[in-house]
Amino acid sequence: MPELPEAETIVRGLRPLIVGRRITRAEVLRPDVLREGVRSFAPRVRNRTILAVERRAKNVLILLDGSRRIAVNLGMTGRLLPFPAPPRGARRPGHPAVRFRFSDGGVLVFDDTRRFGTVECLGDTEWTVREARFGPEPLGDGWTARALHVALSGSRSPVRSWLLDQRRVAGVGNIYAAEALFLAGIHPQRPASSLTKTEATALHGAVRSVLSDAIDEGGTTIRDYRNAIGGEGGYASLLWVYGRDGEPCRRCGTAVERIVFANRSAFFCPRCQPAAR
Repeated sequence: MPELPEAETIVRGLRPLIVGRRITRAEVLRPDVLREGVRSFAPRVRNRTILAVERRAKNVLILLDGSRRIAVNLGMTGRLLPFPAPPRGARRPGHPAVRFRFSDGGVLVFDDTRRFGTVECLGDTEWTVREARFGPEPLGDGWTARALHVALSGSRSPVRSWLLDQRRVAGVGNIYAAEALFLAGIHPQRPASSLTKTEATALHGAVRSVLSDAIDEGGTTIRDYRNAIGGEGGYASLLWVYGRDGEPCRRCGTAVERIVFANRSAFFCPRCQPAAR
């Protein structure tokens, strides 16, 4: 599932390609991806100009004139694909769900194989309510090591589960939680409240480092993720533990292990990330 680096990569790729364009109509081919009715969605975006493209948590936000924004959650296999003209033949997306047509003849296609992604149009008030559900941005100046330690100290949840809770910190998913915990030397099942101030500081730095490096590499392609021009992310080859169970740890040579809890796989090095006594 695309996480913060993948969403940020897509946003950066879309900006120069769609900002300033006017949407003449929206064609909803798969209504189940909408979080509102087709009769509500299509008129709200029609004849609106795209002013900016931003990201919040794992969501891509296409800001429109008239104080509206299209919020796209990519789900597991969603893609936002811009084309200067309607694609034909082999270039045509295989699972288009929503197609935005521009006044200059170009199109933006939300393509989603498994259709776990969502698309909706929100006004300022609606977005304010929605955004309040997300925690702080981990790459923002307001997210400090001290704030992280204070927040962790109030929870007995496993620290990996804590990091995945979008109400605690926005945009971190299973891949980057695993990587950050490895770099900080923390076992994924440690209770959040058991982390010392020093460990919380290490985790804070690891989260920011992993996310920044992944953005620099254009995200992580394990299977489905592609950027705005259809390319793969390059961070997969740099992963320390995620998806590497049975392989030697790149740091100490011990076999990476995989465990499952809270219905999600966790990857760790038992030597570099010892379990709490």
